[in-house]
Amino acid sequence: MKLKHTILAIAAPFLMNAQNVMTPEILWTLNKLGVTAVSPDQSSLIYSIGKTDLKTEKNNKKNYFFNIKTAESTNLDLGKKALIQWDKNGIYAHEGDKIYLSKDAGKTWIEFYTIGDADNIVISPDGKKVAFSKQVLVEKVMGKDKYSDVPKTTAHIYTDLNHRHWDYFNEGKYNHVFVVNVSQNVENAKDLLEGKMWDSPQRPFGGAEDFIWSPDSNQLLYVTKPLSGAEYAKSTNTDIFAYDLSSGITKNLTESNKGYDMGPKFSPDGKTLLWMSMERDGYEADKNDIKIMDWKSQKVSNLTKDWDESVVGDVFWAADSKTIYYTTAFRGTKQLFSLNPKTAKIQQITKGDFDVNEILALNKNLLLVTRTDINHNADLFSVDLKNGAMKQITDVNKDNYSKITPGKSELKMVKTTDGKEMGVWFHYPPNFDPNKNYPTLLYCQGGPQSALTQYFSTRWNFALMAANGYIVVAPNRRGMPGWGTQWNEEISKDWGGQPMRDYLAAADYAKTLPYVDGDRMGAVGASYGGYSVFMLAGIHNNRFKTFIAHDGLFDMKSWALTTDELWFANWDVGSPMEKPLPKAFTEFNPINFVDQWNKPMMIIQGGIDYRVPYEQGQEAFQAAKLHGLKAKFLYFPNENHWVLNAHNGLVWQREFFDWLRETL
Repeated sequence: MKLKHTILAIAAPFLMNAQNVMTPEILWTLNKLGVTAVSPDQSSLIYSIGKTDLKTEKNNKKNYFFNIKTAESTNLDLGKKALIQWDKNGIYAHEGDKIYLSKDAGKTWIEFYTIGDADNIVISPDGKKVAFSKQVLVEKVMGKDKYSDVPKTTAHIYTDLNHRHWDYFNEGKYNHVFVVNVSQNVENAKDLLEGKMWDSPQRPFGGAEDFIWSPDSNQLLYVTKPLSGAEYAKSTNTDIFAYDLSSGITKNLTESNKGYDMGPKFSPDGKTLLWMSMERDGYEADKNDIKIMDWKSQKVSNLTKDWDESVVGDVFWAADSKTIYYTTAFRGTKQLFSLNPKTAKIQQITKGDFDVNEILALNKNLLLVTRTDINHNADLFSVDLKNGAMKQITDVNKDNYSKITPGKSELKMVKTTDGKEMGVWFHYPPNFDPNKNYPTLLYCQGGPQSALTQYFSTRWNFALMAANGYIVVAPNRRGMPGWGTQWNEEISKDWGGQPMRDYLAAADYAKTLPYVDGDRMGAVGASYGGYSVFMLAGIHNNRFKTFIAHDGLFDMKSWALTTDELWFANWDVGSPMEKPLPKAFTEFNPINFVDQWNKPMMIIQGGIDYRVPYEQGQEAFQAAKLHGLKAKFLYFPNENHWVLNAHNGLVWQREFFDWLRETL
């Protein structure tokens, strides 16, 4: 069956009468492509297409087998099986307490191993061993674990920090890595972190990529931060450890480096180990370099040390082990680059107003990747490595997009107050008419060092904002990667300084454009973007008519003493216990400028956000109301730093645009 027929067959009837612009309902029911496995010869892959059911909030998925050479797709019925990996031995999948193996591309399955309760399963290249993770009770912090006679107690008992992280409280359980021979029962699996209050995979976002087998199947490499308690909360020093199955000896491969070391990948010939590395402890947005180790000599080289950018995307080995491909933020987009591991020569391959994200397979001279832009969710594209030309392979939302008129984007260079050139995205409404005046939103990106590119999101969706009739002005202000390492670093300890002046410079420039209604401009953003909104509300000198802040930092003192990852606070703003107080707690603290707030303020907050805890939003809302302002507080008890549930997402967007219609 041709791929385009597959896509049309799964097009959602819900959208048949859709409007001709993006809506929240369309956005949340778009088909979402995900690649789950690639054949070892990189001639085929398995991908899924998921779609959210707005009644149940469930994501219904269908799987497809895709022949890269012929560009043909066929249905693949996996039943309730979840794919694990595809290697020379076949396709492995997991269902219940069993691992299954298929040697005929998913047509038939045989039972491979009884694994029981396990996460993040990885089978060794020789097919004789299994690595997996599961949570292990290491310390008794729950009252019911400490005192068996009170099983209904809800007490948590802590004597150290790192008691909560991201959106969960520490209950004394840690992710541990296990290895076992398939000739043995899983009860004989060895816990590589036995007794340690360490996590592998790393919380909250680590997965199976945090541990890999050596090509000879004799060693298991895993990523962990060998710290606990307060030391964990203050440090970013993750390391890559290698456990030798024959000797039982564990070696720290990256002990000399004190920052992040993550994402290990062996070259196909097994001679070289690659990983991502940051140098400075405590700096989570440090320059991210590609390092390699000669596996025989253990000699380490930093391949991107002299490159004036940070690698913040996917990394991929060519089959001949002679080239490394990677994606990273670059000049307001994410582009594809090649890297020669012998000479460290870097070459940009793609250019355009889009993001190249995952790198999946290399077939002859064509690299298969996923690509997005602000109007389009991820699809498969091929890249001609000779000239960077891209060809679309899948079109999983063809029918959906055919009913939507997209807007256009333009990257303008704007002069900053200190004479620098700043890239600013302008996203225009569908059917944009330059002879009309449009209300405009200044979008403030979070991070604060997250890339502002051509990504496609279900929350901060630029196409949706533009479809509601707004021009969106999105500055790549100080702190954004993709504009040189100095530009990226200049935000640290200066949150409320030059970055705010960068925002105001972008707003002032926008107001000079004939199609921007200078009297109808709002400022919106989340996380550091929410902080930016709170700060701008106090210093904007009537540039803005309304504000929306989601999970924004409002009182820097209380935030620094309640946030979970202290390394971030310590590096970026300092500590409220320092004498004299850092600027973050005085002249860069939004709470100190509430007396200057004079425009409507909408505040959105997640109840289980421990990065920017609930009280930050509550304080800001209460301050706005006590100051006599028109204000709205949108609270999601079950959301963390993001909005992950479809119904909550719809409410988020409806309230967002209702507020703008009321106040802008």
